[in-house]
Amino acid sequence: MDRSSGILMPMSALPSNYGIGTMGKCAYKFVDFLKAAGQKYWQLLPLGPTSYGDSPYSSFSTFAGNPYFIDLDMLVKDGLLKSSELKRFDWGGDPAHVEYGRIYDSRFKVLRLAYSRGASVLAAELDRFRRDNASWLENYALYMSLKAHFGMSGWTEWPEEDIRLHKHEAVEKYTALLSEDISFHVFIQYLFYRQWNALRDYAHENGVNFIGDIPIYVALDSADVWSEPHFFQLDENNVPLEVAGVPPDAFTDEGQLWGNPLYDWDAMRADGYGWWIRRIEGARKLYDVIRIDHFRGFESYWAVPYGEETAKNGHWKPGPGMGLVSVLMSWFHDLSFIAEDLGYVTPEVRKLLSDSGLPGMRILQFAFDAHGESDYLPHRCCSNSVCYIGTHDNDTVMGWLSTMSGDDRKFAERYMHITPDEGWCWGMIRTGMSTVSDLFVMQMQDLLELPGSCRVNTPGTTGSNWQWRMLPGALDKKLSKRLRVYTETFRRI
Repeated sequence: MDRSSGILMPMSALPSNYGIGTMGKCAYKFVDFLKAAGQKYWQLLPLGPTSYGDSPYSSFSTFAGNPYFIDLDMLVKDGLLKSSELKRFDWGGDPAHVEYGRIYDSRFKVLRLAYSRGASVLAAELDRFRRDNASWLENYALYMSLKAHFGMSGWTEWPEEDIRLHKHEAVEKYTALLSEDISFHVFIQYLFYRQWNALRDYAHENGVNFIGDIPIYVALDSADVWSEPHFFQLDENNVPLEVAGVPPDAFTDEGQLWGNPLYDWDAMRADGYGWWIRRIEGARKLYDVIRIDHFRGFESYWAVPYGEETAKNGHWKPGPGMGLVSVLMSWFHDLSFIAEDLGYVTPEVRKLLSDSGLPGMRILQFAFDAHGESDYLPHRCCSNSVCYIGTHDNDTVMGWLSTMSGDDRKFAERYMHITPDEGWCWGMIRTGMSTVSDLFVMQMQDLLELPGSCRVNTPGTTGSNWQWRMLPGALDKKLSKRLRVYTETFRRI
């Protein structure tokens, strides 16, 4: 990876007229901003369709795209929608926050209109798209149709056992019964990938590449688990035996109970890790660099008995280690990866990272302990690493400052030589830019010097996450010029 820098900006956080960021005009403007500011990378959160809680890390499919990100103005230009129709729907009234409930109520009604006009006109293209993506698309489209058929409940709650257990005869029966709904979901994915491919081509033409997250686990409520249960630790009724989480630590006495089903690594190993190969193959259609979330889970993972209310009673179990990593590195030798090596990092995890040769992560917000020696201090960065001020799970710089102890703040101020003229946000951008890490990534909120109320996610909480949006007009030439000066100064262009 060449010496470079980029910005972490969720697609959902872009301004738009329809309550949430899309792959439309504002996405193209953001690419223009990145180019003008000398940035090589746009880092995104996962782009999949979100379920209850709206987390991009809990998706109905590891392959599908989020219908919310389809730009509706583009569909007007395509003749699939009318501007007057879009004005009849409620998209929310707060440009600074995503109101998911209102978008959910309106978005699919609008897409149904587009489908009614486009299904026959685009029939040849839809058939080609369906054939090219049959390995995942058929199961996904059927799954979403079944969810609607059964009142949007997850597959574990479906009343008919045969379809719940993905038996062949039941799959054939419901494929015929729900054929129209299945075609609708195929249509949605066609629109998503058509718009994404156009945006990605534009970004590449302007020297911008995409970094995307691969959550290590998939959601229980997903086409992935329902259609291939033999790759997960489930009982004879496809009920999880144990689920994913992380143990108690300095931040939480109860740990974090994620609830994702765990992989049956023996079954995956016997299959040559084909499931993971297909997963990464799908991700490379979206991203140029893939960040593997919770990389330490490949060394060992925290397994919590199903039904527990906290993660306290879990235990460590061995992961696939270099067996899986080697397969991915050899199969995708032309693809770049980043290992998210945060959390409870043991000598064994460090060895796995070293053996893999992948760049790990250095978080500046974790660096400044006035009474200790943090591995994240800028002078301890190595070239084969990615330096972040903070990730989507961290506070903004301004929010972080409000939680620091007086001693830690004085130490950080002295170490980074923070001055009133430059300010904390730009002082930390300068510090990150100056490290020897090959790649430096900053959150968009810190470029805009926004407060902690603009934080994307607070782990272990629900109700207010994934909602932040950048206000229209926030990007201007003055901001891009200032960032370009920093980027050129530290030779990241």
